[in-house]
Amino acid sequence: MKICVVGAGYVGLVAALSFAKYKNDVICVDKDIKKVKQLNKGIPTIYEEGLEPLLNKCLKKKYILFTNNINKAINLSDVIMIAVGTPTKPDWSVDISQVVDASIEISKGINKYKVIIIKSTVPVGTHEIVENIVLKNGVDIKDFDVVSNPEFLREGRALNDFLHGDRMVIGCKSKKAQKVMDELYRPFKTKIINTNPPTAELIKYASNALLATKISFINEMANLCSKVNANIDTLSYGLGLDSRISPEFLRAGIGYGGSCFPKDTKALVNIGEKYGCEFNIVRSTIKVNENQRLKPVEILLDHYNKIEGKTISLLGLTFKPGTDDIRDAPSLFIIDELLQMGASIRCYDPMVSEEIKSLFPNITYCDSIEDTVRDSYCTIICTELDEFFKMDLESIAKKMKKPMLIDGRNMIDIGEARKSGFSYYYSIGNGSFGNKK
Repeated sequence: MKICVVGAGYVGLVAALSFAKYKNDVICVDKDIKKVKQLNKGIPTIYEEGLEPLLNKCLKKKYILFTNNINKAINLSDVIMIAVGTPTKPDWSVDISQVVDASIEISKGINKYKVIIIKSTVPVGTHEIVENIVLKNGVDIKDFDVVSNPEFLREGRALNDFLHGDRMVIGCKSKKAQKVMDELYRPFKTKIINTNPPTAELIKYASNALLATKISFINEMANLCSKVNANIDTLSYGLGLDSRISPEFLRAGIGYGGSCFPKDTKALVNIGEKYGCEFNIVRSTIKVNENQRLKPVEILLDHYNKIEGKTISLLGLTFKPGTDDIRDAPSLFIIDELLQMGASIRCYDPMVSEEIKSLFPNITYCDSIEDTVRDSYCTIICTELDEFFKMDLESIAKKMKKPMLIDGRNMIDIGEARKSGFSYYYSIGNGSFGNKK
């Protein structure tokens, strides 16, 4: 099939390469000329496991091309997928201006029947907005259909999720469009859910809000466990054995981040307000997460009372392992709060990006764990990276000014921390030892 993907960001690039893998003719469009040139040279603009070799293979086989010429790309394609950004506005509503702009451009290039797919995460009713834009720009209704087709990608596993996902949700009103969508996704051998556009638009928000709620719930339980000497890992394991609950997203820590959960939970609350529906549970989920990501700062203040002039070390900056994405990562909020309190910060993450360096130019970025913790008053684990499981705790404790460890991802056994010479240790929901200084 001849496919145009508008937007070479996280979702757009993964989608374009996934279609190209199955020998479709894919043109991926982006306004950023620098990004287009980089991708055409086989250099990824995001980190995702398996993406670089697939990009170079598809370029070599000429199954994919990157361009900033959207009109030509649309003109040559039968299927046009909108995969542009939909950021959150200050009032928690969704900014669909990029979707609107893409729809206007698409309407200029329609020269025969085309299926317009909305892959971006958008509020309910966006399919009607896109349809009306195309109609207002003089395109006959018989020459296009609009389909809602949300993505369900996990960063770090995005290619696998697209190629071997749990389900593919397709919301459309036309049998002709349905036939095209069936052909488009036939090679992926995944469960297809056919529904109307409003349901398709809402299912992504509902999925992410429910998963975020599980995370906030277990974090509240972890905070209680810390106060009553209970063990959150055992509690989570016991909950997860209940088939009605499942063990997924029941790992306690310092909260969720990333591009989806924070954005989609807020958007769902905003959508509910527009239609007179109160999402009190989702509101609470957001509030719990906002408090949880600052838990390490609360513990620090309880321990030292004042942290001005003290060096604090952070291990891990990205919101999760396997990605270089720092969007809404708990580390950002911890760093900002500590800087306001006058702390000096040293940090380490093997995936550290220029983006975070531009956000926080006045903190020290280190190349190793050992260098990061040197002369520190506290080390905070913010990201669950494999190398933190294997680090030499005794050596780290000796290098620190005050051997204090806040385990924001419950990676370290409390007994091992005590044996390694830490004078104070705090795990989210698994206990602590040591006295306030």
